Amino acid sequence: MLLRADFNVPIHDGRITDDLRIRAALPTIEWLEQHGASVTACTHLGRPKGAPDPRYSLDPVRARLAELAPGVELLENLRFDAGEEANDPAFVATLIAGMDAYVNDAFGAAHRAHASVVGPPRTLPSAAGRLLAKEVDILSGLREQPKRPFVAVLGGSKVSDKLGVIEALLGVADTLLIGGGMCFTFLAAQGNPTGDSLLEPDQIEVCGRLLAEHGSRIRVPHDLTGLGPGDQVRQLGTAVPDGWKGLDIGPGTAAEFSDLVLEARTVFWNGPMGVFEDPRFEAGTRTIARAVAECRGFTVVGGGDSAAAVAQFGLAADIDHISTGGGASLELLEQGDLPGLAALREAPNAR
Repeated sequence: MLLRADFNVPIHDGRITDDLRIRAALPTIEWLEQHGASVTACTHLGRPKGAPDPRYSLDPVRARLAELAPGVELLENLRFDAGEEANDPAFVATLIAGMDAYVNDAFGAAHRAHASVVGPPRTLPSAAGRLLAKEVDILSGLREQPKRPFVAVLGGSKVSDKLGVIEALLGVADTLLIGGGMCFTFLAAQGNPTGDSLLEPDQIEVCGRLLAEHGSRIRVPHDLTGLGPGDQVRQLGTAVPDGWKGLDIGPGTAAEFSDLVLEARTVFWNGPMGVFEDPRFEAGTRTIARAVAECRGFTVVGGGDSAAAVAQFGLAADIDHISTGGGASLELLEQGDLPGLAALREAPNAR
């Protein structure tokens, strides 16, 4: 059995700092082995650009997998071969040689039309693993039948990266809370000066249109925490002076956003509210993370930096679902499908 897993875990000085993605694959591995399968897993790690690179060796992953699931073989980093990202049929052939069937449990890679994701289902009987199926079930439920009020919280750097999911969420969520670097393009659309803050001038008109069309359903910060000359940190309004950068939502905005989250029956959160890695600018993200953890509704954190934040603040156990794929979760919410899912539907056993 060839298992496409997502073991793209953080590694520092040769040691795994968070093995969540490895542990998340164990239910599928255990089920396969209980039913007589010999499992060979494959995964990517980092961005080695199509050639072997010792910085992205899977040796630490292989060692941890051997502790958690003895007997499971792990191939070398898929992206050490340029054929992976190019979806090269010759590379697919090497992956499936000697395999009887294929399982995709790599939700975090299911939005990539790469060889290991879309190639094996062309010829092998194929299925979704338990993790992939759970992710799709939960995230599709947000699109189709969320309990209301449904509050979505989006942060991160760029509006352009999340424009599609913003529009998709506005089609289903009751309220959309905007923080992080992307909020400054919305603030600029309202006529606010943004100083040296992150800004996408070519998206200002788009943000203005969204604000005009959806009114109070889109909430943007009304205060900020900024960094200025001489490493000064102070609270700002929505007008950021020249020479200053907004690097977090302010305490008033954090309180307002938290109240909305706490009242929600469904919450989806993707993207930090500020540069939370710096203790001076973690308060906004920490406040939202705590509100999501305390919310009595159904809460979903969409992977990526948001998942890192709830882990950093010790709140992961209080979230109903933490996605293993940031980009994949956003694309599924936006489009309702992923290349990896489409490939499984076309497998010989599914036709």
